[in-house]
Amino acid sequence: MRISVIGCGYLGAVHAACMAELGHDVVGVDVDERKVAELSAGRAPFFEPGLPEVLERATASGRLRFTTDMSEAAGAQVHFVAVGTPQTAGSHAADMTYVDAAVTALLPHLADGDLVVGKSTVPVGTAARLAERVRASSSGADLAWNPEFLREGFAVKDTVSPDRFVYGVPAGAGGERATALLDEVYATALATGTPRLVMDYATAELVKVSANAFLATKISFINAMAEIAEATGADVTQLADAIGHDARIGRKFLNAGLGFGGGCLPKDIRAFQARADELGLESLAFLADVDAVNLRRRAKVVDLTVELVGEVEGARVAVLGVAFKPDSDDVRDSPALDVARALHDRGASVRVHDPEANETARRVAPELDYVADVDSALRDADVVLVLTEWKQFRQLDPAHVAELVAELRIVDARAVLDLGAWRAAGFEARGLGRP
Repeated sequence: MRISVIGCGYLGAVHAACMAELGHDVVGVDVDERKVAELSAGRAPFFEPGLPEVLERATASGRLRFTTDMSEAAGAQVHFVAVGTPQTAGSHAADMTYVDAAVTALLPHLADGDLVVGKSTVPVGTAARLAERVRASSSGADLAWNPEFLREGFAVKDTVSPDRFVYGVPAGAGGERATALLDEVYATALATGTPRLVMDYATAELVKVSANAFLATKISFINAMAEIAEATGADVTQLADAIGHDARIGRKFLNAGLGFGGGCLPKDIRAFQARADELGLESLAFLADVDAVNLRRRAKVVDLTVELVGEVEGARVAVLGVAFKPDSDDVRDSPALDVARALHDRGASVRVHDPEANETARRVAPELDYVADVDSALRDADVVLVLTEWKQFRQLDPAHVAELVAELRIVDARAVLDLGAWRAAGFEARGLGRP
């Protein structure tokens, strides 16, 4: 099948490459000439495990190409819209500028029978509004909504073999045709038994934001319990293990620590609440508390660091990790980067190492000192902060670290270190929600 993907950022580039990997003929369209040039050369403009190999194979095969010319989308049967929906300036609402612009630019190139498929995370009600425009542009074109569920670090796997497909389609024959086209796009995964749920537009739009709101709530719940643990001397890690054995709760996403960040959860829960407010509903007012708990964890790590070093002004701080999560170079709304910048603002000398995010962080926080390896970050440090749970930081040897640092102090903000082992090695070791 011939497919176009409009928007070749994180979501669109991964989707385009994976669709070509599955055997489709794909053209990716983006307004950013530099990004298009990188992708056309088979290079990913961001870090995502497995993507460079897929890109290289797909571009070499001739099944994948990228362009800035929207007219190149003409002739495709299915057009995926995968542009960003950032927060509106001065508001938590989703900014629909890019989605609307993408659809507007695509409309003149649609033919009867084409299907426009939304992938972006949008406020409920968007699909119905856009469907009217698509149908008005061509008597036989229609729209479906097919939300993405990518986890950074696992995006290729989640695209090629997701845990479910969600189709938001119109009623009647249009919905049947949209479903058939999407089934053809995803035939490989469907053949292996991947569940497929077909529903109306509004429900499909709510699936992604509801999932993110639930996950954010679960993370903030255990971090709220960490605050209780800190006040009472309890251990939140043991608490999470105990309640996680309850099948109704489960252990996943119950790791207390620095909290969530990135380009999805923080933005999506704020936009979700803003949409509920627009609808005159108080149903999602609790998400303000979810957000507040999450942000307090960042301040808590700064406070722990201050407790350990006493005088922050001039203190040498080794920051291990500034990506919002491991296996990513994404620093959007990164709790780790926020902590590093807060300590710098207080006068600390902050030296940073992240296996992949040094350069992306440098672009937004050039005031920090970025180094190429762990040992360079640790050398002569007065305190070490583990802020992103990269594997190499989990495996740090206390004895080796002790040889490099000036003071034996460490803060584990991600609950990945054996604090007992570090204390046995002479370190003053602190963790969130752990005695």
